[in-house]
Amino acid sequence: MFSHGWFGGMMWWGVLFWIAIIGLVVWVGKTLVANSSHNKQNQSEGPEAILKRRYARGEITREQYEEMMKDISR
Repeated sequence: MFSHGWFGGMMWWGVLFWIAIIGLVVWVGKTLVANSSHNKQNQSEGPEAILKRRYARGEITREQYEEMMKDISR
């Protein structure tokens, strides 16, 4: 009598919309938590550890590393 096709008409678009919204909220929440824990880790690191990491990545040269370590130890 009131057939709306295979999936009941527009009802499924509403369901899919809310699933997408909930998924987006979960994704944003996970991203914020991950970034927050990464920032806390960087804040708890000392300057020596940060310099060692930058030198290991190749961001600074050996001379820059040694000069900065001297500056830190003063």
